[in-house]
Amino acid sequence: MRIGELAARTGVSARSIRYYEQQELLVPMRTASGQRIFPEAAVERVRLIQRLFDAGLSSRRMYELLPCMTNPGIRTSWLTDRLREERERVVAEMAQLARTVSALDRIVEDMTIDEPTGGPAARTVA
Repeated sequence: MRIGELAARTGVSARSIRYYEQQELLVPMRTASGQRIFPEAAVERVRLIQRLFDAGLSSRRMYELLPCMTNPGIRTSWLTDRLREERERVVAEMAQLARTVSALDRIVEDMTIDEPTGGPAARTVA
């Protein structure tokens, strides 16, 4: 199938598919004129790539993991360990974001002033 059909069947833009190819996450065949031709299996591969992006994985990490994910014959605990590492990374990012939100909440609280009795329009700027 051509890139447009793959895009339509997966709901992913042709631009994204070209990016996946550039990152070596998806490898099409080429016609004599250079057009991309994707096998039927590319539909599931693109869907898997999208799931991994949704899970917060980088294309570099996907490049490492996809061979094990798509070939159960070579799947080992290494894959599970890497996926757990990614989960721990996301949890750490969430904790950092929670600290950031708390810091912003404190700043907002410190910067909040009581409204003058006339409402926001009555406030004067110094």
